[in-house]
Amino acid sequence: MSGPDWAAAWAGAASLLGGWEIGVAVGATLLAGLLRGYAGFGTAILLAPVYSTLWGPRVGVPIMLLMELFVSAYLMPRAFGQANRRVIFSIGAAAALATPIGALVLLAADPLALRKAIGVCVLALGAAMMSGWRYHGARPIGLNLAVGTVSGLLKGATGMSGPPVILYLLSGPEAAAQHRANLILYFGLIGIVAVIPPLWGGLIGLPVLMMTALMLPLMLLSVPLGARLFHVVPVAWYRRCALAALAAAGLFALLG
Repeated sequence: MSGPDWAAAWAGAASLLGGWEIGVAVGATLLAGLLRGYAGFGTAILLAPVYSTLWGPRVGVPIMLLMELFVSAYLMPRAFGQANRRVIFSIGAAAALATPIGALVLLAADPLALRKAIGVCVLALGAAMMSGWRYHGARPIGLNLAVGTVSGLLKGATGMSGPPVILYLLSGPEAAAQHRANLILYFGLIGIVAVIPPLWGGLIGLPVLMMTALMLPLMLLSVPLGARLFHVVPVAWYRRCALAALAAAGLFALLG
């Protein structure tokens, strides 16, 4: 790449690092890593509204999606053997097919409207989790595909496939360790597909790659710590902290 191109890339990345914004980004990234390591989810749900508010959805969502790839590569090998692969593969296949369709929204939608929509989704998930509601029925293939399709559309449009999948997968009688493994495997599968549309659409340029390189070490530092806390911190404590973080992130996107 020529000198002027590199200079433009550095200028684009530097424009994302202004003042208080970088402090918010660092704090949110560390917290998201702890949540992901502990429960198997939390990266996109927390970072999508924060990054989208700080830098706009077309920059923030690709940064978050790239970080998801690295986190999944760290967590997936151990989770693969513990997860219910029959359920997760069917949900993941449907989500993978629907993700490119949802990505059309990311590429074409008004950034402010999309940011507000992300905030609403996060608050809705927090409210549903707080209410204690879960789906407690069977998991037939048709329902798995339906949940996966909705999740894929959300993943492509907002970077978050979590809300329907989390409520669906946490409903079963499995132990907490298998719930966590199911979510890790699902997010790992969908994460591979989710980066393709932004890359194809030209959203992943040098400024995005540079910001990812800055944020990723923080994530990779906090994810292992969160994984260790899974064996120490009671679920009730985690639940309170996670709900508070979701509420704060959703409000930040709506009011920021």
